[in-house]
Amino acid sequence: MTEQTMTGQAQDAVEERLVENVLRSFDDCTDPRLKQVMTSLVQHLHGFIRDVRLTEAEWNNAIGFLTEVGHITDDRRQEFILLSDVLGASMQTINVNNPAYEDATEATVFGPFFVDDAPRIENGGDASGGAAGQPCWVEGTVRDTDGSPIPGARIEIWEADEDGFYDVQYDDARVGGRAHLYSDDDGHYRFWALTPTPYPIPHDGPVGRMLAATGRSPMRASHLHFMVTAPGMRTLVTHIFVSGDELLGSDTVFGVKESLIKDFVEQPSGTPTPDGRDVGDKTWARADFDIVLAPVGES
Repeated sequence: MTEQTMTGQAQDAVEERLVENVLRSFDDCTDPRLKQVMTSLVQHLHGFIRDVRLTEAEWNNAIGFLTEVGHITDDRRQEFILLSDVLGASMQTINVNNPAYEDATEATVFGPFFVDDAPRIENGGDASGGAAGQPCWVEGTVRDTDGSPIPGARIEIWEADEDGFYDVQYDDARVGGRAHLYSDDDGHYRFWALTPTPYPIPHDGPVGRMLAATGRSPMRASHLHFMVTAPGMRTLVTHIFVSGDELLGSDTVFGVKESLIKDFVEQPSGTPTPDGRDVGDKTWARADFDIVLAPVGES
């Protein structure tokens, strides 16, 4: 055995001894789930450090990066969610917690721009709140996996305007591009919104610099957010994406699923709208999205 091999084995022993000591520190943890999570975290984290042979300078840079992520996070911007999103951690967590169940609608990422207490609109109302963009009529049904309609399902919707900004990204306290409504007695819902357009996630902070350094785009595929809740049903957080969008294969948060790609069919100027709304000389679009909720606890 060479001296170099012996030195390597000694170094491995030092590193493995530390892992064992850290794992042993959780021996008295009385919460089985917490103990499982912490010990697995330690094993994977130390495994990563040892695998890439992390330098002290890189460790310091990582600490500085996470500190910056914390400093830029506030009640209007969640940089930690952005970080989780662009690493695919958010999408993987969604996958783990929303296993496929019969024909239930697939879930995708929540994103950092949901706001509680969005205005209520009635069926057929306008969720755009005056935000700029092409009017879009969206309708569908909410049902369970047996095909029965779900009346009174709460449907939260939110989206960016045609310039790629959510209302909370402006400084004037505007509310637009978001609302909530309820499915009717037959499980139907319908509303006016905006035709989704591509936009970049906020990239003026540490997450944006990380994307630039790694040669990645901050662009998201065009989408409209939904969160649907009903008693006894698994909460659904999802989007619908625009068929034909060139960014479907490179969405920066990995949120696209084939089943969620829908046709947003542009209607020529002058085409009558479903509810008789006068949109002037504008073109408008329409999309259908039938929502299927899984029962709570089913997987």
